[in-house]
Amino acid sequence: MSTRQVSDSNDPVIESRDQLLAPMIKGEKPRDRWRIGTEHEKLVFKRSDHRAPSYDEPGGIRDLLLALKDFGWEEVIEGGNVIAMAGSDGTVSLEPAGQLELSGAPLENLHQTCDETGRHLDQVKAIGERTGTAFLGLGMWPDKAREDLPIMPKGRYAIMLRHMPRVGNLGLDMMLRTCTIQVNLDYGSEADMVQKFRTSLALQPLATALFANSPFTDGKPNGFLSYRSHIWTDTDPHRTGMLGFVFEDGFGYDRYVEYMLDVPMYFVFRDGKYIDAAGQSFRDFLKGELPALPGELPTESDWIDHLSTAFPEVRLKSFLEMRGADGGPWNRICALPAFWVGLLYDQGALDAAWDLVKHWDMEGREALRAAVPKLGLDAPIPGGGTLRDIAPRVLDIARAGLSARAELNNIGDNETGFLAPLDEIVRSGKVPAQVLLDKYHGEWGGDLSRVYEEAF
Repeated sequence: MSTRQVSDSNDPVIESRDQLLAPMIKGEKPRDRWRIGTEHEKLVFKRSDHRAPSYDEPGGIRDLLLALKDFGWEEVIEGGNVIAMAGSDGTVSLEPAGQLELSGAPLENLHQTCDETGRHLDQVKAIGERTGTAFLGLGMWPDKAREDLPIMPKGRYAIMLRHMPRVGNLGLDMMLRTCTIQVNLDYGSEADMVQKFRTSLALQPLATALFANSPFTDGKPNGFLSYRSHIWTDTDPHRTGMLGFVFEDGFGYDRYVEYMLDVPMYFVFRDGKYIDAAGQSFRDFLKGELPALPGELPTESDWIDHLSTAFPEVRLKSFLEMRGADGGPWNRICALPAFWVGLLYDQGALDAAWDLVKHWDMEGREALRAAVPKLGLDAPIPGGGTLRDIAPRVLDIARAGLSARAELNNIGDNETGFLAPLDEIVRSGKVPAQVLLDKYHGEWGGDLSRVYEEAF
């Protein structure tokens, strides 16, 4: 989620619907300006006892952030606390319980993306050697209860932590115990956005299956392959899900604005502080009737903030965010953007991917989304068969899309090699969670502490 430091007194007040549409319209870019923005979260643990470090203990999360100054990163402060570090590779920020996230820079190709990921992991691992911390690439904490975890000092998180139990049973788990890999991608026009949104939303369950990596909760198997994905089904029904309206005739920017106006608010940012507006209506805000700020009208920045508080499987801001994947190790951090760039950034690949899923009905898409956290690649797809049946075809389309891009590194390789971890998953028939479960029931002998051997 975005991090704001200051309020802008010159921030324009919203006086027309055009201003609500503007972020999406401004996102339109010619193909040669399409970029790739990759985000990935990691669990941070102390090497000595595997616990999650607090923010302010010696060698804790704050010290970890500050140590990034050695690599040229600069502090981002909120309320006197360092809550992020900014640099040429994007922003290193904190999720609610200290999960460490790199929100990478917008890059031209996947070679740059993987280089960026490697630099970041090298830096934090070097810092971890000094602070006694290490990093785990999983979809959620395998053995920590909510009460075992620290809370980071960010104002918006305090509001969300209070609000989550009012609207779902697992929202606190989403905030405190999960990690994801995401990729943010551009579009050229409203029609291009619509095709990419529909295609990626329909295929998001396949990404969830391929990256499923959260089979443990509270120290034992939880019966799921992606428990992280299951958590989203009981977090907040007003701001999550498969967004059936995206597939309806006439969908575009205006319809997404209508959706966002119906998503309840979390907060308003004023004078460096987050004001609790949880459950209140942005429509009321537009009329100057927001209970949290009576008489005030929203600014354009308030709308940008609000756009970041919906959590569907694919999210639209001034780009499209792919949100279905669990956290994972270095090679899968590179594989997720390769998967989606291959499918969405070449028109031939995009057309072929849409042809695969355009006949699916909404009931079937919802059923697939509901089944995939437990069944992974064995989840049934609309019309018969399973994700396992279409996965090779989808990867072939992505590979063709990457080949057509012809983005070469300095030794002449194109971007298709980044799909290799996904090819291996499909070849073996086992998603990452199933590999972990095999280890747990086999060589680990039921000792889940061995999972920490999987650290970066």
